[in-house]
Amino acid sequence: MNDELMDALLQIAREKDIAPATLAEIIEHALVTAYKKNFVGQTSDIRVEVSDDFKTIQVYRSYTVIDDVLMDTDEIHIDDARLTHPDCKAGDTIEIVLREPALARIAAQTAKQVVVQKLRELERERVFAEYSERINEVIIGVVQRREYRHILVNLGKIEGVIPPDQQVPNEPYRFNDRIKVLVAEVRRTARGPQVILSRNSASLIRRLFELEVPEVADGTVVIQGVAREPGARSKIAVLSRDPKVDPVGSCVGHRGNRVQAVVNELYDEKIDVIRWSQDTAQYIQEALSPAKPSSVRLLPSEPKTALVIVPDAQLSLAIGKSGQNVRLAAKLTHWRIDIRSESQIARETGAGGTANDAATKPAPAAAAADPDTASVAADSAPAE
Repeated sequence: MNDELMDALLQIAREKDIAPATLAEIIEHALVTAYKKNFVGQTSDIRVEVSDDFKTIQVYRSYTVIDDVLMDTDEIHIDDARLTHPDCKAGDTIEIVLREPALARIAAQTAKQVVVQKLRELERERVFAEYSERINEVIIGVVQRREYRHILVNLGKIEGVIPPDQQVPNEPYRFNDRIKVLVAEVRRTARGPQVILSRNSASLIRRLFELEVPEVADGTVVIQGVAREPGARSKIAVLSRDPKVDPVGSCVGHRGNRVQAVVNELYDEKIDVIRWSQDTAQYIQEALSPAKPSSVRLLPSEPKTALVIVPDAQLSLAIGKSGQNVRLAAKLTHWRIDIRSESQIARETGAGGTANDAATKPAPAAAAADPDTASVAADSAPAE
């Protein structure tokens, strides 16, 4: 291996942050493989030592000392052996430095290929270990290109991929866009580690608030739950461990600058920050924000079902476009939410019943069935 090749290997090792001792082991292993191919038919051990400065390489070959006629290439007569090992005797195994350890061209090429392959394997393992420890973390990448329906993102040391099921349909993913992505999974493949990224995970909302809000990062404000419809709207429930700190105000920031930073990163996805409460009825009322319900009743006759009564003017706001607001509230609270307007309750009680009677009557499955009614349960995917 000439000086130019050695310098190239050292440069690669520095770029890939591989320790010199590790590089020396790789080179020694490669040269042993190459020398064994060069000395066809030999069965003895070959040992290679690379100096600390990578300037010299010593190649040792093992021989068995005998005092009879040589029968094998791995044997050496005792008279010859004592020229370098004066104290040896028959039956000993000695190592002799090869004075002219020149490799055949093919064997030298083999050594080079082994070294390059080992360096590549080390780099793959290091990248796999590094990104495996960063699962559920947010990292910054640069959009490179599309391959079929996949988005390839340059993460610096490796290209990550956003598969179709981790994308948000209305996001553009333009070339050279800098975006924040969640590390969802790291896979081993024949071509090396593959980092799966996500833009539609509810965990991405949580991590972005940790980056933008110091109180969330240090644990003063805790995000109790996240419900998300990617690209459209999200709701997060927050709690403060310090009575002097307002959790909603901390997340929203001065003039909304903190929450707006998250909104901008998510291409204007709307985000509602609500106050978490141990009181389930109060929590459901907060979750329906920006609507202001008149009352919330937890129905003992049906498990985890709440009847929410809202003013007539607030009904459409409470339900949201295509039922989005109440759907997110149900996902966030893990309660089935039955919304009815005050006028409907008045009609039902005016017909000879009471408000409790109205609460026990089954509601239509969707708001479209009755403009004064909506009943929504939490989606099968739980809020985070």
